[in-house]
Amino acid sequence: MKLKTEFIERYKKLTNFGEYEKYLNIFLRKAIRVNTLKIDINRIKKDLDYLELKQIPWCKEGFWIESEKRDFGNLNEHKLGYIVFQESASMIPSVVLNPEKNDVVLDMSASPGAKTTHLAQIMKNKGIIVANEKHYDRIIALISNLKRCGVLNAVVTLMDGRQIQHKFDKILLDAPCSSSGTIRGLTKNSEFIARSWNLERIKSTAGLQKKLILNAYNLLNKKGVLVYSICSLEPEEGEEVIQFLLDNTDAKTEKIDLKIKSGVNLEFNGKKYSDEIKKCIKLWPQYHDTEGFFIAKIKKN
Repeated sequence: MKLKTEFIERYKKLTNFGEYEKYLNIFLRKAIRVNTLKIDINRIKKDLDYLELKQIPWCKEGFWIESEKRDFGNLNEHKLGYIVFQESASMIPSVVLNPEKNDVVLDMSASPGAKTTHLAQIMKNKGIIVANEKHYDRIIALISNLKRCGVLNAVVTLMDGRQIQHKFDKILLDAPCSSSGTIRGLTKNSEFIARSWNLERIKSTAGLQKKLILNAYNLLNKKGVLVYSICSLEPEEGEEVIQFLLDNTDAKTEKIDLKIKSGVNLEFNGKKYSDEIKKCIKLWPQYHDTEGFFIAKIKKN
């Protein structure tokens, strides 16, 4: 994997770079989530036993594929909406939000819809999910996945998340980010992210994230819960965004009750972050052989 010198020097300050680099050069293992809106988990485990499914510890519907087979796009179970191909770390935000059947939920940046369909199955197709997307060209994929998975409790909207004004019980903000956590193996996506990585883009994206999370928090009903997630490992997009929210509102972080190793950065480039940040999860690829991910759970008083 060709990495910029600036990237290497930066990440040496953030984590054990030797361990991190090993996983950058290993293909990401595939994972599926069983869609319990349509089929039973045990039925899928039986039907797809040739894929050598291994339980993902933080998601009861999630499984890693241990088989060496890599071409999964034509599986009938996928076409029928029985399973969703979803990266294992990407399943964490919906599990953490854990919406209830009567909740009114906002998925602020929903496309392509994997997390939205996960929320729907947790809610057993009850309550209401507002699946919002800013970009019109991404709406088609979102609607297609909702239909394929049999989601009945979602309304799709086309808005800039900064302009939404309604109130919600729970909000998932899987924010646009630099996607540095998705660098895994010599794929076109990994090479593109590594090649296009730059600090100016990170700073620009962090500015948008701060505006989105501030509006998301303001949209919460009293005692409401917000989960913020990104597939990035940059402190400006993770720790710093949460610190911004803590400094500018009465928000409180909550400890995420999952057995997942975390490696948040409480200090970077002269900036120090609150101990509240320790309650967040920063999932480095070398911890559980996943993408890099950052997840925070926030409650409104």
